[in-house]
Amino acid sequence: MVAMKNIVILGSTGSIGVSALQVIENLSPEYRVLGLCANSNWKLLIKQVKKFKPKYVAIYDDQACKKAKEHIPKGVKLLPCGIESLMRLAGHLKCDVVVNALSGSIGFAPLLTAIRAGKTIALANKEPIVMAGNALMNEARRWNAKIIPVDSEPSAIFQCLNGADIKQIKKIILTASGGPFFKYKGNLSKVTVAQALAHPRWKMGNKITIDSATLMNKGFEAIEIMNLFSVPISQIEIVIHPQSIIHSAVEFKDGSVIAQMSNPDMRIPIQYAITYPDKKTSPVKPISFTQIQKLEFYKPDVNKFPCLKLALQAAKKGGSYPTVLNAVDEVCVASFIEGKIKFTDIPKIVEKVLLLHRGQLKPPTISQTVEIDEWAKQKTIGIINAKMYM
Repeated sequence: MVAMKNIVILGSTGSIGVSALQVIENLSPEYRVLGLCANSNWKLLIKQVKKFKPKYVAIYDDQACKKAKEHIPKGVKLLPCGIESLMRLAGHLKCDVVVNALSGSIGFAPLLTAIRAGKTIALANKEPIVMAGNALMNEARRWNAKIIPVDSEPSAIFQCLNGADIKQIKKIILTASGGPFFKYKGNLSKVTVAQALAHPRWKMGNKITIDSATLMNKGFEAIEIMNLFSVPISQIEIVIHPQSIIHSAVEFKDGSVIAQMSNPDMRIPIQYAITYPDKKTSPVKPISFTQIQKLEFYKPDVNKFPCLKLALQAAKKGGSYPTVLNAVDEVCVASFIEGKIKFTDIPKIVEKVLLLHRGQLKPPTISQTVEIDEWAKQKTIGIINAKMYM
């Protein structure tokens, strides 16, 4: 008899969380939901609770938590609002796999908790690894935690490596769709939030979709890969691949290249992270090689997308610079969505704060990361409010 695995999903109402629940439904009864958490979308959360019947529910937002309270079914425990409950779920004794589908730095503390509890972590929330990759990976080794990337490209690299010795690698080929503005000929300073959110291939949350439009997300993924696999940034080549069929590849020293291919559907990497090391039947339609008309590859234009250049520069500097990069971008993306700044102001502000940062070149500790993150966010808010970037 196969033992049932208990899953906790942090961020169950976001795009990754919704897809993760679809995956678990397909894998049932071998996998079941132990706990769900959401930020503020309590109505969708209640629907999920009624369908999947978890034992625990957590809502980060105080007002949403109060509204949801009277709708929680009997037998389901609603934890107090706030980050502590997310951490409690992430480290729950009966949890086998934590799906961290949170967005931004809010996922840092729950990820650290899951690591220190020795969990298997299906990680979609790349920002903590950007912020403090060295420290978190050291913690993962110390506590014997497994971090399995969920984003399609890092997942592809994880699968292509399949335990190979890093010394055998010549380079990692990290693919990118190019986002909605890859072939855009208009004035990027005039693009709207709706245009930036219209991703041609993937349906994702607002933060990651805007980052994909600026190509900052690809810079974040390069840093994530650098930290997850102990590969220098100089061995990571970013390639625009609009069809999103090849999700990434690894070139080895003997000249061979191993690539991971599939239709662009997040349920594949999510399921692999949950069932690792097993591959189980998926409802995703397989690719048909006879129907693929062409596979295109281009070099990214870092002049058109300066966020990518800034991310790679921060990665090369190392130390506390990726921490600052992530914090500034988080504030800038929120400000763009709120209509406070233009799309093209994002890289201007990121560059300004990076220049103001007198950073350390040694990887920051956990506590240093928290302090640097807060400094960068406050500095960015001040610059935006004073319009010091214009």
